[in-house]
Amino acid sequence: MSSPNPTQRPPTVPAFVLAELRRLIAVGEFVPGQPLRQEDLAERLGVSRVPVREALNTLETEGHVVHEPHRGYRVTELSVADLLEVYRLRQLLEAEAVRATIARGGEHVLTALRATAVEVERANAAGDLLAMNEANRRFHFVLVTSSGLPRLERILRALWDSTEAYRRLYYEQAGNRALVEHEHAAIVDAFAAGDTELVIGLLDEHRGHATTALGALLA
Repeated sequence: MSSPNPTQRPPTVPAFVLAELRRLIAVGEFVPGQPLRQEDLAERLGVSRVPVREALNTLETEGHVVHEPHRGYRVTELSVADLLEVYRLRQLLEAEAVRATIARGGEHVLTALRATAVEVERANAAGDLLAMNEANRRFHFVLVTSSGLPRLERILRALWDSTEAYRRLYYEQAGNRALVEHEHAAIVDAFAAGDTELVIGLLDEHRGHATTALGALLA
């Protein structure tokens, strides 16, 4: 059973359980296809089965886990075709978000992009892949949340959630992490120049490198 520091827990037991299960999936302790038994998780986290069941239901709606009748929950497992579909949908929706964000303008968006790019670099330098993954997500969602398109943002969050367990695999390679930093810098420069189509093109390349690498691993 784990013994997390209470001062580090979210304010409620259900929030703690949900955050911890998300973390365990993100860091690869629970791998795609792995069964998740409620009684085992409850014992590990030192809670009853009720918040575990609630958390698993939430994770199912987010795409992190799937539920099969008579078999229970397991971490979502994607095929190459699934992965390509998710990234294709992201390509279409994120392009619309970029167009809307740049059309709205605002120096605060550029400031946030630069700040989150630095967070990615610092996490990489510290060897903290979980923090790097989280900072990378914040970087990309600066362009989404600033678009003023909340429905599009909700769909994109679900798409990102569905591939969370796989993104860690991409970051395990030092060359991929260096490439992420380089590509983020180019995206920031293009955004600063107000070049909408260049930002979209760079994001497409950025995504393409990830899908190529992950597709090879899944295959």
